[in-house]
Amino acid sequence: MKRIAVFASGFGSNLQALLEYEKNNKLSGKIVLVFSNNIDAYALRRAEKSSIKTICFSPSDFTSRNAFDKAIIEMLENEQIDLVVLAGYMLLAGKALVSKYKNRMINIHPALLPAFKGTHGIRDAYNYGVKVTGVTVHFIDEGLDSGPVIIQEPVTVNQHDTIEMLEEKIHTAEHRLYPLAVKYFCQDRLKIVGRKVIIEGI
Repeated sequence: MKRIAVFASGFGSNLQALLEYEKNNKLSGKIVLVFSNNIDAYALRRAEKSSIKTICFSPSDFTSRNAFDKAIIEMLENEQIDLVVLAGYMLLAGKALVSKYKNRMINIHPALLPAFKGTHGIRDAYNYGVKVTGVTVHFIDEGLDSGPVIIQEPVTVNQHDTIEMLEEKIHTAEHRLYPLAVKYFCQDRLKIVGRKVIIEGI
């Protein structure tokens, strides 16, 4: 069974969705570690409630970003992690980490990539006035939100939606989509061909 580490910096709602999916024996993997760069992250409390190991440290605890990244890699190797899942993790993954865990790190983005990259995908799409936005789960590469797309789901933006209403719809889609992508990985059903991700068996 694949061993999963979840990285989160804040509230951890996607972590909760993954935990509930796992609880129902659907994940085909096991979340064994939750890491945060923020000691106040509620995601850490969620992990503790589920008796999952937590580790927290930040770049400011180290003399350099390289030292921070080295500590992360060492942590993951010690826990024999097969998959790193970013769930509201607000730091860019370092090059050494991305290289070490190539095609074994995934992220979720609240827009239909390659549109509206960056940390404000929902707001940027809303302000742009799009009629359809959505959610993207993708592999991590060296760029910003630029790795191969695993799975996407569109979300309609109605003309009377407030940004809060859109955020709620996006989060609902995220909580449905992310566990599914993690399950596909854990079942060895994801094959990367160039930039395309083939999901076997669907």
